[in-house]
Amino acid sequence: MEISIGTMVLVPAIAVVAPLLVRGLGRWVAIPLVVFEIVLGLLLGPALLGWVVPDEFMGLISEFGLAMLFFLAGNEIDFRAIRGRPLNRAAIGWIISLAAGVGIAALFAPDLPAAAFIGIALTSTALGTIMPVLRDSGDLTTPFGISVLALGAVGEFGPLLAISLFLSGRSPLVAAIVLLGFAVVAGIAIWLAAKGVGKRMHRVITATLHTSGQFAVRLVIFVLLALVALSIVLDLDMLLGAFTAGVLYRLLLVGAPKRDAEAIESKLEGLGYGFLVPIFFINTGVTFDLEALFADGRTLAMLPVFVVLLLVIRGLPSLLAAPAGSSPRDLAATALFGATGLPIIVAVTAIGVDAGDLSSGTAAALVGAGMISVLLFPLIALALRKRGGSRRRTRTDDVHVPTEG
Repeated sequence: MEISIGTMVLVPAIAVVAPLLVRGLGRWVAIPLVVFEIVLGLLLGPALLGWVVPDEFMGLISEFGLAMLFFLAGNEIDFRAIRGRPLNRAAIGWIISLAAGVGIAALFAPDLPAAAFIGIALTSTALGTIMPVLRDSGDLTTPFGISVLALGAVGEFGPLLAISLFLSGRSPLVAAIVLLGFAVVAGIAIWLAAKGVGKRMHRVITATLHTSGQFAVRLVIFVLLALVALSIVLDLDMLLGAFTAGVLYRLLLVGAPKRDAEAIESKLEGLGYGFLVPIFFINTGVTFDLEALFADGRTLAMLPVFVVLLLVIRGLPSLLAAPAGSSPRDLAATALFGATGLPIIVAVTAIGVDAGDLSSGTAAALVGAGMISVLLFPLIALALRKRGGSRRRTRTDDVHVPTEG
C-alpha cells in the first residue's frame, strides 16, 4: 500500500490546528470545525499548495472515518425523542425533497441516471456534521434541536435507501428484495437488542471499561464492520450498514449504568471525532477536484445554482418539521440546517463518477455546494437563533439528553 510520509504528518497536523482555529476565531464568529478541516485540506492538497498528496492509506482511513461519522449519527439519535410529529413531518418533507430533486435535476441533467444522482444528492442533511454544532450551541435538547435531529435522521437514512434502491445497478425489484433481506437481518438484531440481550454484556463492559480489554470499544468496531461488510456483500451502500450499526449499538447499551454509558460515549467520540472523522473531512478537501470545477464556465456556474437548489429542494420542505409556533427566525434556521449536506453528497457523486453517469465537473460542483452549505448554513442559522433570542437551554422531561462526551 502506497504511503506518503508527508501526508502521514501533515494530515494529523491539520486535525490539530483546526480546533485551535475554531477556538481562536470563536470569539468573533462561530465557524463549524469541519469547515477548517476541509479548507485546510484543500489549501495543502494538490489543488493549491500540493504539500499533502492523496495516497491509498489516507483513502482507506477516510473511508473508515465516513463510516464512523454515520455510526455516531445513528448512535446519537434517540428515536423516542423524535418520534411522532417531528419524525413524521421530516419523512414527508424528505419525500417531497426527493420528488422535487429528481424532477428539477431532470430539467438540466443529460439523462435520467445523472438526474437521479443529482436529485438524491440534493435531498441529504448532514446529521453527523450539524449534531456537534447543535451540541456546542446548547440547542441539541430544545424543541428546535429535536426537530433538526429528526430532519437529519431522515435526511441521512432516506438518501441511503434511495442509493440502495435506485443507484445500485440492479432493477428496482431486485434491489428492493436485497434491501429487504438486509432490513430483516438488521431488524432481528435491533429487536434482540431492544429485548434486553445487551444487558447480559453490561457486566463484561463494566469489568473491562478501564482495562486493556476495552470490550465496549471492541464491540463497537465489530458491530460497525459486521454491518458494513453485510452491506458490501449485498452490494448496498456501506453507509447504510454504518448508520444501522449506530442504532443497534445504542440499543445494546440500554440499561447500562449511567457512569459506564457516559464513559463509553466519551471513548467513542474520542475515537470518532478525535481520529477517524477529521481524516474524512480533511481528505474531502485534499481530493476536491478544483481543476474540474474551473475547467468550464458552465460547470462553475452550476456551483451557486446547486447551493440555491439545496435551499429550495431540501430547505423548504424541512419547514414541515419545525416546532409548532416557531418564529420566522427559527423557521429560517430550520431550513438552513435541513439544507446542510456534505457526506452523502460526497458518497453519491463518487458512485456517479465511478459508474460513468456523472461528470467530474458536475460532481465537483455538487461537492462544492455541499462544502459551502457546511460553511455558511449552520453559521447563519446560529446567528439567526442568537439574534432572535430563541436559544433555550431548558431541558424538558420527555426529551432525552445525549451525553456531552
